[in-house]
Amino acid sequence: MAKLRIGSRGSQLALWQANHVSSLLRERGHEVEIEIIKTTGDKITEVALAQVGTKGMFTKEIEEALAERRVHLAVHSLKDLPTELASTFTLAAVMKRQDPRDVFLSLCYNCFVELPRGGRVGTSSLRRQAQIKSVRPDLNIFPLRGNVDTRLRKLESGEFDAIILAAAGLNRLERTERVREVLPVDVMCPAVGQGALGIESRSDDAATLEELVFLDDLAARRTTAAERALLRTLGGGCQVPIGAYAEGVDGVLKLTAIVAQPDGSQVLREQQTGSDPEGLGARVGKKLLARGADAILRAVYGAAVAAPQQP
Repeated sequence: MAKLRIGSRGSQLALWQANHVSSLLRERGHEVEIEIIKTTGDKITEVALAQVGTKGMFTKEIEEALAERRVHLAVHSLKDLPTELASTFTLAAVMKRQDPRDVFLSLCYNCFVELPRGGRVGTSSLRRQAQIKSVRPDLNIFPLRGNVDTRLRKLESGEFDAIILAAAGLNRLERTERVREVLPVDVMCPAVGQGALGIESRSDDAATLEELVFLDDLAARRTTAAERALLRTLGGGCQVPIGAYAEGVDGVLKLTAIVAQPDGSQVLREQQTGSDPEGLGARVGKKLLARGADAILRAVYGAAVAAPQQP
């Protein structure tokens, strides 16, 4: 069996993900090594992601390692991977998806609606901020960066009344002790690809691609393909107020998507069904653009929506 090298960010969650893939490959007889690679997003820790706007901020340096053949594959949180990959790279596998929803964490309050007027909520996501403000404009939103342990520590120190995080990361790290509520999609539409792991490799590395086929989950591939097609159509990235959630219902895909003003004053919501993931995502994206999403995104980017600012 070939020896495989995995490229990964060095955060606690990223290493859990890389080690998870590593263990599955070892079960099939591979010798596996993990190379930790520091990305632009890891170096910029004091600024909200929405203010950075760097394309590939969590993937660029890892892709450089792939291109230089230092690693055979990269394990990403799929939500961090740009929807347009260079022709030299391919999405070799989308692994079985964890819960894609967001969760409400607090020491004192059992659910989102219990938060007092003027409550302090931690999140650096414009998507989360916009949806929170749309239903609770009285709440105060404050930046929250750092790994899972750092964010939980800030909650436990009393810096916030509540924080909003992805369910998948907390489940993987077994850090769900402060979770008080799983937020329904109609309240908090998740990020594109949230909960899924994407395995990236070189397009010309047929041997590695063949070894990764077993990791690909058809249901996760289809739902995330619809969400990523929506994002591609909108020209958006993970640091902008776009949410999407696709699910299989009665043999077809149902895609729910939102584009929102960061202050929550306007939330455009669209839901459609279809059998073709790419076509469904593009159709919902075009519908949102026609309803005014282009103006919202231009204001967020400070540039034409035709020039994507992907993560």
